[in-house]
Amino acid sequence: MTTPMSINTALDADEDGEEVDQKEFRGMIGSLLYLTATRLDIQFAASPRLLTVKRGFSDADHAGCRIDRKSTSGTCQLIGTSLVSWSFRKQASVSLSTTEAEYIAAASCCSQLLWMKATLSDFGLKFGKIPLLVDSTSAISVAKNPVLHSRTKHIDVRFHFLRDHYEKGGIELIHVTCWRCVDNALINGEIESQWTGLIALLV
Repeated sequence: MTTPMSINTALDADEDGEEVDQKEFRGMIGSLLYLTATRLDIQFAASPRLLTVKRGFSDADHAGCRIDRKSTSGTCQLIGTSLVSWSFRKQASVSLSTTEAEYIAAASCCSQLLWMKATLSDFGLKFGKIPLLVDSTSAISVAKNPVLHSRTKHIDVRFHFLRDHYEKGGIELIHVTCWRCVDNALINGEIESQWTGLIALLV
């Protein structure tokens, strides 16, 4: 398997693969996450100037799973120029549109940004509006529009807290082109030159 993965590669369940002890694996990951979240010197070199520049990216691959047609959310959060958190997971429900998939991904990124903001605030750091960069103008429009239309009312209520935090001024929704949305490197199969460019933005 090459890196980046070929755009047309179809992944499915590995029926012959070796079974992994999920409890042990989750325990190890949980310990590492706790350690990096509570020890700033381990997670990144602590610098008050860099800590004030915090932003998140979100993206979705609509109906990307060939088995159940569920979408995949990808998010990453940066402090300064350092990637400190990222997520890449299949959404729990089937999205009926690209807009819905992107909106759900943005809500997931928003919740992670707010958790990080609360955690870092415990260390005495202050934050204003946190920029959340989304490559879908439609998803941004849904978040900014307080009226539920027939095409958006089916979206689960738990994702509408994105709109709530936007209205409260906790986050700022900014459109970014897909070629500048760094979490595309996690979600989509990219042409190698584009993938290399996105990875360069993360390091």
